[in-house]
Amino acid sequence: MQQKSLGLIETQGLAAGVVAADAAVKSANVELIGYELTKGGGWTLIKVQGDVGAVKAAVDAAAVAAGKVNRVVSTRVIARPSSYLEAMIHTADTVGDRPPEPPKAPEPPTEPEPEPEPPVEPTPAPEAEEEVPSEPAEEPEPEPVTEQPPEEPKLEPQEEPQPEPAEEPAPEAPEEAEAEPPETPDEPAPEQPAEQPAPEAPQSTRTSRGSRRGKNKRS
Repeated sequence: MQQKSLGLIETQGLAAGVVAADAAVKSANVELIGYELTKGGGWTLIKVQGDVGAVKAAVDAAAVAAGKVNRVVSTRVIARPSSYLEAMIHTADTVGDRPPEPPKAPEPPTEPEPEPEPPVEPTPAPEAEEEVPSEPAEEPEPEPVTEQPPEEPKLEPQEEPQPEPAEEPAPEAPEEAEAEPPETPDEPAPEQPAEQPAPEAPQSTRTSRGSRRGKNKRS
């Protein structure tokens, strides 16, 4: 609000306040801050700011116009308002007020950005030769599999046990007579236990008696 005068117009009722604000802005080169409703009594306070001469002319025109609608309570022009009044003028209750923006803090000096390196162009990859799809080789048809009957297990011929020959009494039997096993053409014969030597046959008494009778007859 420095170097700007402040003009206040207080009316009874909001309608008179709106008429006063319209007349003040149209009559002189002033800036409308807004309006504020007082607590109690139904009064309305209009706030304008600008040069001293323009503010005086705007306040006078607003008072005349508001008096035609309702009663004008009071008017006031402050040529050089103090800086401490700024918090009282720009309040949250002021309708239409746009408080001035605080000055921006100076920006810190920015460091120069390093120059970006030129992008490396990627080397184009060698184009792969298109492979011609080769025709699939004809697969030989599978031969039908014939089921073979299961092979019967071959039974080896078993040799029948041969009955041992009956031992006949012999006058002179060899002491050590070994029976040779029969030779088989294909398979070896099972080993047979060696035969024990046959016992010597006792001389029968009949032969001795016969020989004696023969001798007697001859004699």
